[in-house]
Amino acid sequence: MRWSRYFWYTSKEDPADTEAPSHKLLIKGGFIKQVSAGVYEFTPPGVRVLRKIENVVRKEMDRSGAQEVLLTVLNPAELWKETGRWELYGRELFTLKDRNGRDYCLGPTHEEEITDLVRSFVNSYRQLPLILYQIQTKFRDEKRPRFGLIRGREFIMKDAYSFDADEFSAMMSYETMKFAYDRVFKKLRLKTLMVEASVGAIGGISSHEFVVLTDYGEARVAYCESCGYAANAEVVKLSKPQEEKEEERPLEQVETPSTDTIEKLSNFLGVPPRKILKAVLYIVDGLTPVMFIIRGDRNVDENKVSMVLGTENFRLAEDQELWELLRTKKGFIGPFNLNSSIKVYWDNSTYGVKNAVIAFNKPDYHYVNANPGRDFQYGEFVDVCQVEEGDPCPKCGASLRVSRGLEVGHIFLLGTRYSEPMRAYYKDPQGQEKPIIMGCYGIGISRCISAIVEQHNDERGIKWPTSVAPFELDLICVNPTDPQQKEVAEHLYLLSEEMGIETIYDDRDESPGFKFADADLCGFPYRIIVGKKVKEGKVEVQCRQTGEKWDVGIQEAIREVKKRIEEDKK
Repeated sequence: MRWSRYFWYTSKEDPADTEAPSHKLLIKGGFIKQVSAGVYEFTPPGVRVLRKIENVVRKEMDRSGAQEVLLTVLNPAELWKETGRWELYGRELFTLKDRNGRDYCLGPTHEEEITDLVRSFVNSYRQLPLILYQIQTKFRDEKRPRFGLIRGREFIMKDAYSFDADEFSAMMSYETMKFAYDRVFKKLRLKTLMVEASVGAIGGISSHEFVVLTDYGEARVAYCESCGYAANAEVVKLSKPQEEKEEERPLEQVETPSTDTIEKLSNFLGVPPRKILKAVLYIVDGLTPVMFIIRGDRNVDENKVSMVLGTENFRLAEDQELWELLRTKKGFIGPFNLNSSIKVYWDNSTYGVKNAVIAFNKPDYHYVNANPGRDFQYGEFVDVCQVEEGDPCPKCGASLRVSRGLEVGHIFLLGTRYSEPMRAYYKDPQGQEKPIIMGCYGIGISRCISAIVEQHNDERGIKWPTSVAPFELDLICVNPTDPQQKEVAEHLYLLSEEMGIETIYDDRDESPGFKFADADLCGFPYRIIVGKKVKEGKVEVQCRQTGEKWDVGIQEAIREVKKRIEEDKK
């Protein structure tokens, strides 16, 4: 492809409102263009990368025995209502009505529709096991789309679904997909960590995520370097601490004006945050108030709160609601003199505290030296504490490491979560009807583009792995007005095409520096520079990944690059 005729436009300026390296470089490099918040178009080079990732995924899915289907984007509400997810999925579900008033959604995932497809044709154990997959556009109305393709409202995903007759067979399908995912990410040159994860709105028995560690990931990942334990932070269980050994002091009511944060209160009273108990009030389903008490030096993990409440439809109480329910304001909420309609949960971190500071719903006042059993009573203990660096590993007790992670793959063992309510049954050898046992397996195809760039970039631009690069070779003619340079460049371009190398020929009438900057930004694995050295019968070859440069004879250049490309793809 000649760059002078190719639809590819780069920018020398950093785009505004971009934080993640992948977001900045993909826009600056001309691979994507934002249409609206969380919605992006792919340009021709962006599509080339996308298709290569799809092909890697498709090859491994086919190799695993999975069969490709293509389901609908527009899902009828009736299917979602069969499983109860029409009401449960939450605000991320894009819904609409047709001209006759029938409800539909834009598919964020396809468990219901694939189950409907299978129940229409599968009725015997002889037709199982079965794995079906698709690669398709999904839609989720994300509250905070950010970081470009990392968190979008419209995205491309590979979703697969397994159907088995028994639990052992279902686990075999699950393991098959686990191995397939490992091969996919290795071929994409992504360093991933497999972690235990929540089943979330998908549901089921268990799940694992494949994450790329990056500062711009949406997930928090905890892992243990001693025993190898790894999990999404939202599923790491933090147990109750040992009861504090401290003599109880007399309870005092202390005026604490304008101390509406833990930091202000800690400084005012001269006590460490860990000795403060803070209360957080949520409104659930727009109606029910629920309070969580947690230690002052810890934060609430709202993903854990969601699991406790069984819904994602909750929010922090507003100022007016705090006054109506408790006659207080933020910073002075406590578990005292509460209306019976308010359910109170105590985080495990609060167990065994002695001489604590705690609010009691009187603005600008706190209790000091409050002790459980004497001054207040514990209620139901739960784990809603955000995991932090240094917390004990739930398996071996060693200190955990905590990092940001970008989820690129997620697998679920669903059990009968969808087959039971949708009556996707099969007949066993005795003729008895039994529910099919299912699994589901997702890979964020478009998100993988960002993940690859997050792991493969430098200060000059992207460093695409050869397996997914938009073009394997960038052929640069330094001076197209020089007859000898142009002749050599044209010759090498035709030869590269004949040898099956995906080549972008930079024949543009631009300065050498401009072309070199674009080559670095766009991240081509190899570069051949046709310049003044053609007089000596040589061209310069460069490797983007290593920065290595060397001179090669004109006739040997394409063969050498071809050999290196083939080695890269092994």
